[in-house]
Amino acid sequence: MNIAFLFLVLLSTMLIGVPIAMALGLTSVLTLLIFGQESLAAVALKFIQATQKYELLAVPFFILAGTFLTTGGIARRLIDFANAAVGHFHGGLALAAVVACMLFASISGSSPATVIAVGSIAIAGMVQNGYSLKYATGVVINAGTLGILLPPSIVMVVYAAATEQSVGRLFVAGIVPGIILAAMLMVAIYVSSRRLQTPRIAWGGWAKLVRSGLDAIWGLMLIVIVLGGIYVGAFTPTEAAAVAAVYAFVIAVFVYRDLRWSDVFPVLLQAGRVIVMLMFIISNAGLFAYVLTSQQIPQTLTQVMAGGNVAPWIFLLMINIAMLIAGNFMEPTSIVLIFAPIVFPIATRLGINPIHLGVLMTVNMEIGLVHPPVGLNLFVAAGVTRQSLWDVTKAALPWLAILFTFLVLITYVPILSTWLPDIAFGKDPFLNDQ
Repeated sequence: MNIAFLFLVLLSTMLIGVPIAMALGLTSVLTLLIFGQESLAAVALKFIQATQKYELLAVPFFILAGTFLTTGGIARRLIDFANAAVGHFHGGLALAAVVACMLFASISGSSPATVIAVGSIAIAGMVQNGYSLKYATGVVINAGTLGILLPPSIVMVVYAAATEQSVGRLFVAGIVPGIILAAMLMVAIYVSSRRLQTPRIAWGGWAKLVRSGLDAIWGLMLIVIVLGGIYVGAFTPTEAAAVAAVYAFVIAVFVYRDLRWSDVFPVLLQAGRVIVMLMFIISNAGLFAYVLTSQQIPQTLTQVMAGGNVAPWIFLLMINIAMLIAGNFMEPTSIVLIFAPIVFPIATRLGINPIHLGVLMTVNMEIGLVHPPVGLNLFVAAGVTRQSLWDVTKAALPWLAILFTFLVLITYVPILSTWLPDIAFGKDPFLNDQ
């Protein structure tokens, strides 16, 4: 009865347009008041405790770093470097947009930020050089999803906090899948560009490539500092986020000088709005997770799954279907915070690697970013290109086939997610417990 009430209230509040954070909090409080034994004081305490996790400190720091990088000129320099490297191939400017998205994703941790930073420059550049607006928009919207797959990923930080997994191991786990997805997009671009006879830019020579690389070196160094520092143990992922925020501030204000001192406060204010919104969602989702646990809902579902002898591959398929449906209504962080406490204990009971599960959930979130009605990348692209939401949706949909193919690959070939973390950090302790 309590399970049915919980999800009925959550679904009802969402359908009438209640914001996701409010829906989670209201559902949790009502369920505790009717079925639980806790006082309202205990509920308030759980609300506060939801954000008191060391790993979650990385979220505001990465958001702040991404805001400095987006408002500064780092994105333009990365795009110039990518154009110099691959712009002369068939579909070169589109290939360069994918490379730029990979690079910017590796220093921002956010898909919408990647679409804003790269799209505002790359889409206009492609259109000026003869690409259709629809083609250019579709490329950037889908390549921008790499922002939550390649490290440092804010979604992975949230998953790690919700399931008590290693943030560093999750970051490294996203590298190989991220490269594979980028390669799949680039192959599709190369093949389609030959068929469509899209224009190419002239090869500028090695001198231009070196000059553009040196111009972008300060942005590229952030990738080395964050990932290299985590890998060699110089700092934790949370400390790396703080380092990234300070570094992004220094290079934007003092090195590149794209930001004046008068611009710093608006940047901080912009980042603060995002941080407050996200942490409020996390607090309510933490309360929701507490309700799930206190009402024995994950334990009940685990027993049902175990008693029904559900095969792991069927369970993974069920996760994909459920999260793809949820992606129609919620943004990635909310989905992870709701689903992780439910599916994590079942997955571990079925022998599914938690790191593989984290990457799988992240890939589902990527797809949710590029399909309506709440695909964040669609709204961002519509704002950047001044197109209607329907036009950018039509531009993005043909590329979704690649993302779905990639999802199947990641779902049923777990070694793609677990191989590199095992090399970097040693054998996953989860496997030793099985």
